[in-house]
Amino acid sequence: MEYYVKSVVPIIKMNYDNFTAVEKSIADFFIQNQEKVELSSKAMADRLFVSEASLSRFAQKCGYRGYREFVYQYETTFVEKNETMTGNTRMVLNAYQELLNKSYSMVDEEQIGRIAQYLSGAKRVIVCGRGSSGHAAAEMEMRFMRIGVNIDSLQDSDLIRMHAIFQDKESLVFGITISGDTKDVLFMLRESRKRGAKTVLITAKNADRFYEYCSEVVLMPSLRHLNQGNVISPQFPILLMLDILYSCYAGQDKMKKEHFHGNTLRALEGKR
Repeated sequence: MEYYVKSVVPIIKMNYDNFTAVEKSIADFFIQNQEKVELSSKAMADRLFVSEASLSRFAQKCGYRGYREFVYQYETTFVEKNETMTGNTRMVLNAYQELLNKSYSMVDEEQIGRIAQYLSGAKRVIVCGRGSSGHAAAEMEMRFMRIGVNIDSLQDSDLIRMHAIFQDKESLVFGITISGDTKDVLFMLRESRKRGAKTVLITAKNADRFYEYCSEVVLMPSLRHLNQGNVISPQFPILLMLDILYSCYAGQDKMKKEHFHGNTLRALEGKR
């Protein structure tokens, strides 16, 4: 059974901060809507008290040629939500399933392949983040180190900024910030890029300015508009993207990486 469907809703959410006030009112409807309604441009313009031109501009900001193409994709994947679920367990599991569906809609496998190639070519890798993103950075260090990557994670503000000046064209720098606003992480990416490093930003926010100093911007689902999003760890969507990257990278020269992994296991067993 196929559980995952491509949806326009994650695309709306990642572009949300780029919308005008009118476009945000349109976005809010499509994010929150749970029932089948008439979605023609005239009907929606009347429902939302906006012009049909505003609907068209909104669709174009989401990456579609026009409103007709946008609404076709929306109707194709729209599922009316059943709110009869009971119990905390079912609530949490449904929230995770919603996140998995959104991740499926957003993941760019070609991009993941490019980043795996960057990992293969880098002499050293730095991954940085603050708070929950910092915990995810530490997890990335542990996992990728065990398959032969020369990687360090940074969570301290001063260390992040100081390490930025030591990066060069042999470096690959990952910055993790869910909000896209963590100043230390963005500083690290900007300064590293100036010095010739490849830079990868992992974020739930899409902004044109990121592409000025990031080789790749990996977009992940935001918890902000998620039903019951407050019960989900903010690390989950980050770790999900890192798992996808790990799987892709580990699959390249698999025997060599399995050898590294086996050696780290033996090293750990030696301390027992």
